[in-house]
Amino acid sequence: MSLPPSTPRPHIFTLAWPLLVELVLAVAIGIAGTSLASHLSDTSGAAFAIAHNISVTLFLLFRIVGSGVGVVITQGLGAGQRERADRVALASVGASTWIGAVTALVALLGAGPLLKLLQTPADVFPLAVPFLMALAPALLFDAWNASMAAVMRAHLRTRDTLLVLVAMHATHVMLAVPLMHGWGPIPALGLPGFAVALTVSRALGLFLHLLLWRQHLGLVTRAPDWWRLPRDELAEVLHIGIPAAAENIAWRLSFMAAMAAAGTMGAQALATHAYVQQIGSMVIVFSLATAFAVEIMVGHMVGAGEFGDAHRLVRSALGRGLVISGVVSAAVALAGPWLLGAFTSDPAIIAEGRLLLWLGVLVELGRTFNLVVINALRATGDVRFPVAAGAASMALVLAGGSWVLGIHLGFGLAGLYIAFAADEWIRGLIMWRRWAVQAWVPHARAARRKLRAR
Repeated sequence: MSLPPSTPRPHIFTLAWPLLVELVLAVAIGIAGTSLASHLSDTSGAAFAIAHNISVTLFLLFRIVGSGVGVVITQGLGAGQRERADRVALASVGASTWIGAVTALVALLGAGPLLKLLQTPADVFPLAVPFLMALAPALLFDAWNASMAAVMRAHLRTRDTLLVLVAMHATHVMLAVPLMHGWGPIPALGLPGFAVALTVSRALGLFLHLLLWRQHLGLVTRAPDWWRLPRDELAEVLHIGIPAAAENIAWRLSFMAAMAAAGTMGAQALATHAYVQQIGSMVIVFSLATAFAVEIMVGHMVGAGEFGDAHRLVRSALGRGLVISGVVSAAVALAGPWLLGAFTSDPAIIAEGRLLLWLGVLVELGRTFNLVVINALRATGDVRFPVAAGAASMALVLAGGSWVLGIHLGFGLAGLYIAFAADEWIRGLIMWRRWAVQAWVPHARAARRKLRAR
């Protein structure tokens, strides 16, 4: 739905709470998967973690479409250009087909080389390879679901996307347990069982998205929409989406370099890192929900020419985000022994994990700057600066610092987390300065001029 200027926009909390629940559910599934894998063995838990991280890295390619589609459609709806927004939405389907197919082939054919590149321990490798290969079909469905959900959110239908996610995750859990551990005549498939359940649940998500597109947005896909690549619509999407995806991919590649450092420390260190990462993901969802809601609102405001409102929205959202992430991350660190106990009974893993959770408080405070402000910059059309400014920090501080502090100076996993925190704070403060001095305004004005020209 397009909101005319006379119609009050929803409060940011109205958009943020369904997004928060979505993210919490997604994190819960990740934690459940790690827990199910760790109950098979700590080696299985490590294999799940490293293969899952590769699949998440490949998923970032979908940001090329998802990020661009979300910004272009929100700006178009803010300017009252519904017809063009619909053309962009349909163009995203064909683009997702091609990106999803390529990504699935990479996971299927490149599982072994990718895992070797990450220094996967010898005892973990035989479990991780078939698991990553089994994740390939789910990646194709995820490509479609990601772009369709981005369109729904751009139309402010965040509750609908929440319902789809609930249905997907409920189906995934109900199928994952019997497929992984066996039940009656169903054989125990181990980690590949998790991937099979994931594929079925993502297929259900695609069906539900198509239904909601028809019922609430009046969008109906035709056969050519599934493979066509219309140049005009996708040019705008790629203008936003490629830099946005590049920023995410640069971070993920740097993070994977840090994971490779953890891999050289052995299966126990890799398992510790995996468990702490899953617990820490319960904190990041609060900042992520705020950031996604801010991106949607700022996109609508830019389309309507309300730059002052956008500036005030980001300042207030960032302040609240810092308070929430600080309180939640400290609470998680305090509960560390009990949370880690859900994954393992190894006292060495629990002891080191507690230290990492406290270091994680510093990581999350810095990350809040990045999530909220970068999403806001992207919504204004200022997409190149975050990539250019962040790439050096990611490569030198995140990736390089992890190896220097963790391996060469012998700080172990604690060294990795110190590097994580330093990188987040450096990039976060750079991004905040750009927003505070309003260097994004020329980009927002340019986007507004293009919309008015149409």
